[in-house]
Amino acid sequence: MADQTHQAWWRSAAIYQVYLRSFADGNGDGVGDLAGLRSRLPYLAGLGIDAIWIVPWYPSPLADGGYDVADFRAIDPIFGTLAEAEKLIEEAHAAGIRVICDIVPNHCSDQHAWFQKALAAPSGSPERDLFWFRKGRGEHGELPPTDLQSIFGGPAWTRVADGEWYLHLFAPEQPDFNWDHPAVRAEFEDILRFWLDRGIDGIRIDSAAVLIKDPLVSDTYEDNDGIHEVYQSWRRIADTYSPSRALIGEVWLPDHEAFARYLRPDELHTAFNFAFLGAPWEADKLRYEIDMTLEVHAPVAAPATWVLSNHDVTREVTRFGREVTNFAFADKRRDVPSDLALGTRRARAAALLTMSLPGAYYLYQGEELGLEEVEDLDDALREDPMFHRSGGVDPGRDGCRVPLPWSGSTAPFGFSPSDATGTPWLPQPAHWAELSVAAQQGVQGSFLELYCEALRIRREDPALGDGPMRWLESEPHVLAFARDDSFANVTNLGTEAAVLPPHREVLLSSVPLNEDGTLPPDASAWIRLA
Repeated sequence: MADQTHQAWWRSAAIYQVYLRSFADGNGDGVGDLAGLRSRLPYLAGLGIDAIWIVPWYPSPLADGGYDVADFRAIDPIFGTLAEAEKLIEEAHAAGIRVICDIVPNHCSDQHAWFQKALAAPSGSPERDLFWFRKGRGEHGELPPTDLQSIFGGPAWTRVADGEWYLHLFAPEQPDFNWDHPAVRAEFEDILRFWLDRGIDGIRIDSAAVLIKDPLVSDTYEDNDGIHEVYQSWRRIADTYSPSRALIGEVWLPDHEAFARYLRPDELHTAFNFAFLGAPWEADKLRYEIDMTLEVHAPVAAPATWVLSNHDVTREVTRFGREVTNFAFADKRRDVPSDLALGTRRARAAALLTMSLPGAYYLYQGEELGLEEVEDLDDALREDPMFHRSGGVDPGRDGCRVPLPWSGSTAPFGFSPSDATGTPWLPQPAHWAELSVAAQQGVQGSFLELYCEALRIRREDPALGDGPMRWLESEPHVLAFARDDSFANVTNLGTEAAVLPPHREVLLSSVPLNEDGTLPPDASAWIRLA
């Protein structure tokens, strides 16, 4: 793999997503924090990742898991202090780990100082111009300005005391900024500099394609004219820093050409590949998404990214054990059966497939442990607005955010210190004792050891990471490709064993090969070609 010290480190990096509330609790209050993350940096370095991406760590009322930001230049006291964040960056760098943080430009918390001033100001005031305040329809303005619906369900407009309505594409506690206003643009350029000045190596941009909108004219809020000017200005700022800093977009767009425009040389460096993440465990569908991904990225010379899960989607162990194995937000429902043994087997194979594709690789905390979605949470403990605004039809995203198990036979499994005064903010399943870091470390064939070995090979083998690939001849239910003249991945998604291409060595396999050297169903192998 390309040397990670070069300028374009993001082209090949293995990046670990940290959901801070659920990673490690350093002060014993039941909530993950910076102290906990700092204490686990040796684990992350040993795992073999190149960077960590930390979800919002800002002061927030947590109406949407921290994506409702009250102050973009501070750390929420529940996580620690700004000084601790700076220390984390320094210590991560010393361990050879880069740090990526989230910026949420589309909206803020309703507790943000700007929005509080807007609520206190009269209609038509400069304070309200920073958001989308509008008069309602109907004789007395009792109807919302439009029928636009929130991404989280329900109306995208909320009425305030003086009768006006404000726009929120997400929860009512997340008012949208008016990106037509120059003060909003200037504010976020300053926020960008604030974090880059503190040594942040990359910025992950939440809901990157929805900033520009005119909700009274159109209900189309994705990919509107003017959005690219925003990221061109951000790229000019990022390019003034050395070593290079990366801009990474959360861009959910079905139009592949529109998606690629965000990755032109003067805009974002990379964007998440949600089409691959959502694809079912089917050879033809996965091959299509791989081909389409590489085809889309080639004209703009941008690196592809590959990911199986994140803090918003059903964990792949659960997903791949279901009859329908794709992921789509609109289809999420409760009480869908899953064969976790089958899902675990497929998730192991998917990991090797994904890590060997050209470009950058993201893994979500707990993925390396083979954790499943926790689906039996008490409704009273669920926080996700997707659950509440759907009336419980959508189970929400809490199930993939349950705190990690580190060690021990009983909860909190080392997530909190032994003298903790609080319990984990979401309960952990009892059987996670068998899936903890301590239970898996050094155990041959464990999920964790599979990831450690795969990440080691990925880092050391020059064929992996960014670069070319070519498909090899295979059966329809098999995906087989080479990264150079010697390295190949073979993934069997069928129900019968698959014959491996001529090879001189098996570097790694998700399960043991059959006695005759064939690859079992729902398995993947890395081989050195003959």
